[in-house]
Amino acid sequence: MASSEEEEPQSQIIIPEPWVLAADAIAYDSITSPPPVILICGAKNSGKTTFSRYLVNVLIQRYKKVAYLDTDVGQSEFTPPGCLSLTVIDKLTPDLAIPCLKSPLRCYYFGDTSSKRDPKAYLDSVYALYDYYRQEYCTSSTSNSVGKLELPLVINTPGWVKGIGYEMLVEMLKYISPSHVVKINISTERKNLPAGAFWLNEDDLENLILIELNSALQDSSIKLIPVQKNSKLLRDLKLMAYFRQCFQSDRNITTIKELAHALAAHPPFEVPISRVKIRHLHCEVPTTVLYHSLNASIVGLAVDSKDSGNLPCTVGLGIIRGIDTLRQVLYIITPVPQSTLEDVDLLLQGFIQIPTCLLQIGGCMAPYMIANALPFN
Repeated sequence: MASSEEEEPQSQIIIPEPWVLAADAIAYDSITSPPPVILICGAKNSGKTTFSRYLVNVLIQRYKKVAYLDTDVGQSEFTPPGCLSLTVIDKLTPDLAIPCLKSPLRCYYFGDTSSKRDPKAYLDSVYALYDYYRQEYCTSSTSNSVGKLELPLVINTPGWVKGIGYEMLVEMLKYISPSHVVKINISTERKNLPAGAFWLNEDDLENLILIELNSALQDSSIKLIPVQKNSKLLRDLKLMAYFRQCFQSDRNITTIKELAHALAAHPPFEVPISRVKIRHLHCEVPTTVLYHSLNASIVGLAVDSKDSGNLPCTVGLGIIRGIDTLRQVLYIITPVPQSTLEDVDLLLQGFIQIPTCLLQIGGCMAPYMIANALPFN
């Protein structure tokens, strides 16, 4: 095991040599400014996430910090599911097989595990995150860019590469114009993306480096994440890990049952309904059933600033633990600190649900006692 962050992290995953050579070439062959922008694409279970984690580790050893744009709302890397985010990473990942939660630099709550529900809103969020990266970490000809920290950008994409998913990937590639595209192919050829730079005309290939790799799973001697991943289980585990942050790390919560009871007993924040607006992301809800739709749901906690347009920044997720219609207050459980919550003025409701395994534990859906609530000033 590595004794310090500067040492090479130890992983349970064996990275095939072509992947090692590709990552090294991306990190070290380009010696000129600006740092590379790398988009990784390919079919489901091709190893995109694993390669992304490995590539970030390699880039950190040269650049110290790496920006990561996560566009996979179904299997998000550093946030709960349903989010698109931009995160700055400054530490090596010790084990490439284990995902971890991080606080993103900027996050948008899409509210679903697939972009097909609203492709335009999905792409708008991706574009806004990329624009923010360029604003913060890319130099320009303007004087205020002097001394700005330039960072490489790694973009991980979903494995939906057919139909509308393919069309959205093409639009994303055209908008971002990455310096490097890593395309990972699987053994089932018909599920792969088209050969070559499928999104460009021949005249536009001059400034692109395209790297095509085979999935490590095609080699039975390579140990990688299992092919048949249970996507829903992974999402539920990520959600439970997120809300586990409501408690101190040294608290003894090791089972789903213990987490469910801990959440049921956890004092919620008491939020006056008049303090927040409610937006349903992918459907219209009649006002007569508004509270019924919110109760026992997961919402995005957002800041609806004047310049955010239709894309308010999300600071985290919360569980609507109960609603007191007489006192006109909501009870919300969230790991987001109260100092940050004070800026929240918008609740975003999508289709991300509380994991069923938490709801099946007796007492978890019982109404909260108002006396246990924390005031939201």
